[in-house]
Amino acid sequence: MTKRTPPYSPEVRERAVRMVFEHRDEYASQYEAILSIAAKIGCSRETLRHWVRQAERDQGLRPGPMSAEQKKIKALEREVRELRQANEILRKASAYFAQAELDRRFKP
Repeated sequence: MTKRTPPYSPEVRERAVRMVFEHRDEYASQYEAILSIAAKIGCSRETLRHWVRQAERDQGLRPGPMSAEQKKIKALEREVRELRQANEILRKASAYFAQAELDRRFKP
């Protein structure tokens, strides 16, 4: 699996989120601030909205998992998936060898 580089650097993300927080009062709503700043930064409004929501979760302003928690959840889900695959392989191997043992015992 190839790892793709994100189109926006962490510095750009942090700057855009900081701009939304700093200039929120100049707009009628946070979403209008996001629309305006997204156009200036050159990203989509949804992308910036996701960044802002995650920053709010990381700061404890919004309920939900923080960035570190999300990384840990993702790693644990990957580990569970790998362990399930390993268990399936072992289950099939066990069945194969059990059948081979039965075939060997009853051959005349």
